[in-house]
Amino acid sequence: MPPTTTARHQLFRIPRPARPLRPRRGLLRATVLGAVSAALVAAALPPPAPVPLGIGDRLFPYLGNPGYDVVAYDIALNYRGSNTEPLDAVTVLDTRITQRLERLNLDFTHGTVESVEVNGEPADFAGVEEDLVVQPGRPLDRGSRARITVRHTSDPNGPRNAGGWIRTGDGLAMANQADAGHRVFPSNDHPADKAYFTFRITVPDGLTAVANGVRKGITDNGATTTSVYRTRHPMATELAQVSIGKSAVPTREGPRGLPLRDVVPLADRETLEPWLRKTPAQMEWLESRVGRYPFETYGVLIADASTGFELETQTLSLFEKPLFTAGYPEWYVDSIMVHELAHQWFGDSVAPRVWSDLWLNEGHATWYEALYAEELGGYTLERRMREAYRRSDQWRADGGPPAAPLPPEPGRTISLFRPIVYDGGALVLYALRQTIGAEAFDRVERSWVRQYRDGTADSTDFARLASRVAGRDLGPFFQEWLYGERTPPMPGHPDWTSTAPQTSTRAAPSPEPGVGPWSAVKPG
Repeated sequence: MPPTTTARHQLFRIPRPARPLRPRRGLLRATVLGAVSAALVAAALPPPAPVPLGIGDRLFPYLGNPGYDVVAYDIALNYRGSNTEPLDAVTVLDTRITQRLERLNLDFTHGTVESVEVNGEPADFAGVEEDLVVQPGRPLDRGSRARITVRHTSDPNGPRNAGGWIRTGDGLAMANQADAGHRVFPSNDHPADKAYFTFRITVPDGLTAVANGVRKGITDNGATTTSVYRTRHPMATELAQVSIGKSAVPTREGPRGLPLRDVVPLADRETLEPWLRKTPAQMEWLESRVGRYPFETYGVLIADASTGFELETQTLSLFEKPLFTAGYPEWYVDSIMVHELAHQWFGDSVAPRVWSDLWLNEGHATWYEALYAEELGGYTLERRMREAYRRSDQWRADGGPPAAPLPPEPGRTISLFRPIVYDGGALVLYALRQTIGAEAFDRVERSWVRQYRDGTADSTDFARLASRVAGRDLGPFFQEWLYGERTPPMPGHPDWTSTAPQTSTRAAPSPEPGVGPWSAVKPG
């Protein structure tokens, strides 16, 4: 990616030379003077050049940053009416410092930084690749809190299909998965660091702004309005959502009176209503299988755009309008809606600790999508899993095993979302149910989303939980199914076979999440 564009690439402050030390009696004067000279030389030298950092994720080594946790984001966006012009923005990060820092890295690109403050004091900064490196006036001690305020722009004109802002027919929406949150706002852009979010969005009259969470207020400024939204649960940066456009926001109730609100193009309000009213029943269906919905609200955001994908942004899932207007079978569209809704439990409430465990998100969402499709008269689960098994060895050759996927192709993060993490991940769950039985499997699913709610977890956590519920060590099972180059035999189906893979191991990934009609559009 090109380097971050900043308004200025400031030099970091050079420390003042230390005062000469007075030699103590009994010490060799030459030794003291030599130490003083070395200290003066070191103090006179500029600090090392700023460098990009990361937390060492195998697939995205430079995402996230060491030394701090973000507790909360407060993001103010000023949209001037054109979705091709940068938005003026202020991002405030409330952080907890976990190791002494003389510098602090944020993930940020595709915006112009005007100023940075740390705890109310001006700080120097520099853009290096896709990091914003901040030099506070004094070091940040471990255990302290730091409020970082960045005044910047947020540019919707980034590389095509790179994620971040999506331009719609009447405004903007966000699609930050997996590594694009920092193309919108400065952040610690990795799901391992979840935080609370507040959005303050100012738009011209005639436009509507909606974001994750619940609306806490709206202010009429004359020619503009400012809407404030806040999450009640922590959220990963890749799940942030802001919708701006000429929108209708119909409301209804879900189970136990849960407030539901959708966001749709105003002109399509009536046309899309038959789809919108399906959400309460879909939510009841999922709650009957995995437990109570984990957030404060939910809704469907239907964007006037052709994205080729859907996305489980927390409490407000993103869908492209053509999914509902292109004439797909009703059962198929319903199952895709359930796929994104299932992500609110699997991927949003329980986020992956590392991106290699993407299968925990997509495999589970595909599993419940397939079950729902079967109940609506689509392909049976067994038929879908048998076809997935037939293709599984090729998927592993092309994209790696489910829990050790190959890195995305340079400049094409979308290539990470291969069939092996969708139907390949669901196939792992099918094999697990075949191994431990349906009753134990259901207890694993409910325990998973209850135990790790609002947190992060990985494949080892899932294997440990499944072993505890099943009452036996399932380590060898998960080792083969999650990391093996070839697909293990399917328990209970000795007749199932997988086609031998072709020689290519880096074929261009298919956009399909699975097989047959599932190739029409990729769920998130």
